[in-house]
Amino acid sequence: MNKIVFLVPHAPMVSVIKEVITPYHQVAVEYCPDYEQTLAFAKNLVEKGCEIIIARAGTASRLKDSDIKATIVELPVTGFDILRALFAAKAYGSNVAVVAYSSMVRGIECLTPMLDFSFKQYLTDRNTANIEHLIVQAAQDGADVVVGGGIFCKAAQNHGLPSVFIDNGREAILQAVQEALRIEEAIETEKIKRSLFTAVLDYVHDGIITVDCRQKITSINMQAQKLVNSSAAKAIGQPIEKIWPGLDLSELIRTKQEEINEIMQIKGLKVICNKVPIIVGAKLSGALVTFQEITKIQQTEAHIRKEIYNKGHIARKKFTDLQGTSSQITRAIAVAKEFSVTNSNVLIAGETGTGKEIFAQSIHNHSPRRSGPFVAINCAALPAQILESELFGYVSGAFTGANKEGKPGLFELAHGGTIFLDEIAEMDYTNQSRLLRVLQERSVMRLGSDRVISVDIRIIAATNKDLKFLVLNNKFREDLFFRLNVLKLELPPLRERNQDIKLMAEAFLSKYSPHKKIFFDLPAMKALQNYAWPGNIRELQNSIERLVAYCQKETIGSSDVAAVLEQWHPQTAKISFHDEEIQEITDALNKAKGVQSKAAKLLGIDRSTLWRKMRRHGIRQP
Repeated sequence: MNKIVFLVPHAPMVSVIKEVITPYHQVAVEYCPDYEQTLAFAKNLVEKGCEIIIARAGTASRLKDSDIKATIVELPVTGFDILRALFAAKAYGSNVAVVAYSSMVRGIECLTPMLDFSFKQYLTDRNTANIEHLIVQAAQDGADVVVGGGIFCKAAQNHGLPSVFIDNGREAILQAVQEALRIEEAIETEKIKRSLFTAVLDYVHDGIITVDCRQKITSINMQAQKLVNSSAAKAIGQPIEKIWPGLDLSELIRTKQEEINEIMQIKGLKVICNKVPIIVGAKLSGALVTFQEITKIQQTEAHIRKEIYNKGHIARKKFTDLQGTSSQITRAIAVAKEFSVTNSNVLIAGETGTGKEIFAQSIHNHSPRRSGPFVAINCAALPAQILESELFGYVSGAFTGANKEGKPGLFELAHGGTIFLDEIAEMDYTNQSRLLRVLQERSVMRLGSDRVISVDIRIIAATNKDLKFLVLNNKFREDLFFRLNVLKLELPPLRERNQDIKLMAEAFLSKYSPHKKIFFDLPAMKALQNYAWPGNIRELQNSIERLVAYCQKETIGSSDVAAVLEQWHPQTAKISFHDEEIQEITDALNKAKGVQSKAAKLLGIDRSTLWRKMRRHGIRQP
C-alpha cells in the first residue's frame, strides 16, 4: 500500500487524476462511490499502511472530524473550477443554484462581476443531514440547475433537477499531490528524529518520563518502564500518578520551578528524582521527570571511589622524568620550575597526551608543598552529584546510603598539599560555583553540614580546551577562569618538538623490549618524525609498544611504522612512507656513486637489507 492515497468519490475524476499524477508513482488512486462508507474505507487504507489521504472538501471534512490515524490533505477547489462549472450550468437555464459546503466555494461572490447571469447560494458546514433540505429549497425557489460536489449533485438528481459537478482542474490536483509529498518528507524526517530520540532515552541509566500540562504521560523510556513496572503502551496517555502513586507535579506546573535531588519511593525502591518544567517559547508545555535507583548510584560511587583511592595521594613524577632537549620543552620545564616555588594557582593547557599530569606532579614535587599530599581527580570521569560529594565530602545522614561516620572530601585530604583538577572544563556549573567559593574563602563545607572547614591547598588545573572560548559561550564561569588562570603553563604538542621524537621513541623502545635488542632504521625514524602525532606523547608511547609486539625482527623499518600508525589513525595517517624510503635510498646511492656498501652505511643498514629494499621498490643501480 502506498503511503499517499487519493480518495475519489466521483467516477469521472478517477481517470483525470490518474493521468495528472502519472509521474508520481508514490501516490495511489482509490475510488469510493458510497459517501456513507467513506470513513470505513479510509480506515482500511490506514490499516494497510496509508499515512496521507488526499480528498475533496466534504470527504476531507468528514475524515478530519473522525479519529482516523492519518494526515488529511484537502483537494482545493479553485476559482477557475467554479467558473467552469457555472458557465456549464448556464446551458440549463439562468436560475443557477450553488449547493455546496461553504469551505468549497468560499469567496464565490467575487466571481459575480465576471458573469452575465446571477446565481443563488445554498451552503452548509460539514453537515450532510440538511443536504436534502437545501435541494428542496433550491427547487422551490425555481432553480433550473444545481452546481455542487458529488453528494449534492446526487441529491439534485433524486429530486429531478439537473446538476453540474464542480470538477477539479489539473493545477489543484498537482497542488494537493505536492503538498502531500512535502508532508510525507516531513513525516519521515520526524520519524528519524523520534527514533534517534528514543534510542538516546532508552540507553541512558536514568528513568525518564515526560508529561503534558495535565500531567498525562507523553513519553517513557525503557529504564522508567522497568522501575514503574509498566509498558509504554499502557503508560502513555495515563495520568502519571496512576503509574507512580505519590508523584504530584501540580506545584511544579503552577510555579514552573524545578525540583532537584528529591528522594522518593516507587514500587518499594528509593530513587533520587529530578523534576524540571518544559518551557517552549516562554510557555509551559509540560514537565520532565528523571530518576535513578539510589542503590545503583551507591554501587557506581563505590566503584569510582575504589579506583580513585587505589591510586593513593602521592606525586611520583619529577622534572627529571620529562624527556626532550628541544627549546620548546626546555622552556616549558623552566617556566614550570619558576611556578613551582610560588603558592599561586596554575592552569596547565595542552592537547591530549602532552603530559599535563606529569608536569602537575613535577611542580608539586619541586614546590615547598612536596611533603604534603598530591590529590588528583579527573572532573570528566564523575557524574556531577558524585563529583560534588568527592570534592567536598559529606556528613552522616547527608543522603541515603551515606557512610555513618561521614566522609572527608578531596579538598580536605589535600590540606597542606596540592589538588590537581584534570579536565577542569568538564566540571558542571554548580560545582564551578562551589569551587570558586573554595578559591575565595579557602574553606569548604561538607554536604549536609553547616560547619565551615578551613583548608590550605594549592590548585593546579588542566584542560585541553580553550577556556576563554567556553567563557564567551557561557559554558565556563568567567570569575572562576580568572581565579584559576593566575599562572598559565602551555605545553607544546609533540609535532612542534620534532627533535625529541627520536629520543622518546628510543627510550620507549628500550622500555618495551628489555630482553631483546631492536633498532629503528633511518627511514623508520624519519617516518616517526614526519608523523603529526595527534595523540602526542601518549600516542607515541602506545605506537612503540605496539611496534615491539608487531615487529618480530631486529630492525624496524618504515613499512612497520606505516602499518602501526595507520591502525591508529586510518584516515589521518596517510603518510607516503614508501615514497620517502625510495627517496632516502636514491639519495644515498647517488651520494655513494652507486656503491651499495657505502650507501648502506649512510642509511645505517646492512648491504643485504639495502638490496632487499631496492628490489622491493624497483630501484635500479644508478
